[in-house]
Amino acid sequence: MLSPSSLRSIFQWTKPQCQLCHLPLHRGEAIWCRHCLSHFPQPPYCTRCGSTTLTPVSRCGRCLSKPPPWQHIYRLGEYDFPLRQLVHQFKFRRKFWLAEPLGQQLARQITNPAPLLIPVPLHPQRRLWRSFNQSTLLARAIADITGSQCQPDTIRRTRNTKVQRQLSRQERKRNLRRAFILKAKALPDHVAIVDDVVTTGSTVAELTRLLLRHGVKQVDIYCICYTPPAK
Repeated sequence: MLSPSSLRSIFQWTKPQCQLCHLPLHRGEAIWCRHCLSHFPQPPYCTRCGSTTLTPVSRCGRCLSKPPPWQHIYRLGEYDFPLRQLVHQFKFRRKFWLAEPLGQQLARQITNPAPLLIPVPLHPQRRLWRSFNQSTLLARAIADITGSQCQPDTIRRTRNTKVQRQLSRQERKRNLRRAFILKAKALPDHVAIVDDVVTTGSTVAELTRLLLRHGVKQVDIYCICYTPPAK
C-alpha cells in the first residue's frame, strides 16, 4: 500500500509539464504554460522575404531591389528563444508531438492556404539516419488545419548535400545544383514549401525555381523559424 506522500510524488512526476519551462501545466493549458506562451515572438516582418521589420510590410527595401523567387513567407519568428529550443526538441530530441502545436500556431497566420504542401525533402541516407523528416510532420500538421494536401514525394533530393549555412553564396549554388528532381506529373497553380527553419533561403529558393519552371504560378514558404542574414 503506497503512502499519501508516495502517491503525491507519483502524481507530480506524471503530471503534464510545459515543454519549455518544465513546470506543471494547469487546467486549460496544453504543451506550453500561459507564461511561456506569452513569450512566443510575434514580431512584424516582411511577408515577401521574412526579414523582421518595424511594421508589417509586403516588401522591405531589400525585396524592392532583389526579391526572392517565392511570393509569400509565413513564419512564427526568428531562430531565437523560445522557438530555437522547441525546434531543437522537435528535430534532435525526437519530440514528434511538437509538430502538431507548432503547425497549429503557424496555420493561424496563413490567410491564403496553398492547396498543396510540399515538405523540403531529405536525402534517403539522412532520412534513414534521422528516421523521420521533420518538415513532413510539420506539413501534415498544417494541412490538417488548412485543409490542404500534403505530398512528401513530390520532389526528391538526389544528392546528400552539405549544410548550407557553412558555405559561401557561390558554394551554396554549386551545392544545390541538380540536387532535386520533380516527381509529380501535375501540380496546382499555388503550392507551398514547408521547412522547419529557413536559414540562408538557398534551399527553398532552389525548390521554388524548380516548381516555377514546371508551371506553378505562385509558391509560398511556411516555416517555424527564419534566420536573418548576417550583417
